[in-house]
Amino acid sequence: MPSPQEIYERYVGAGAIRRDADAVADLFTEDGVFEAPLVPPGHPFPARLKGRAEIRRGLGEYYRRPQPATGAVDAGRSRLVLHLPASELLIAEVDAVFVDGSSVSLVQIFRLQDGLIASLRDYFHPDVMG
Repeated sequence: MPSPQEIYERYVGAGAIRRDADAVADLFTEDGVFEAPLVPPGHPFPARLKGRAEIRRGLGEYYRRPQPATGAVDAGRSRLVLHLPASELLIAEVDAVFVDGSSVSLVQIFRLQDGLIASLRDYFHPDVMG
């Protein structure tokens, strides 16, 4: 079974780096929930998706949109802190700095079950991410 850090790395690779909705959805339990509470009503980024099929569809629609022009993340100037208060809970604090100099801070709360994501609350504003 993957460690919480491995699950996080797979999630970031599938979503933020590759924008692969199928790979993101496969990281969730069948009835997993993705929530982005700071997304305003009517925004094209989905605020709540339940179940693999809905996660696949909702993120797929969003990922097909043009990507932001911020470029790659500058890992040397970015900061990530992972908190593991319990084996089924992972909290990520992220301060990402992009090569163009822009930055974004966010917090993600993962609840894990049998090596998969049962729920994810992603606290960011999509207009900052693009």
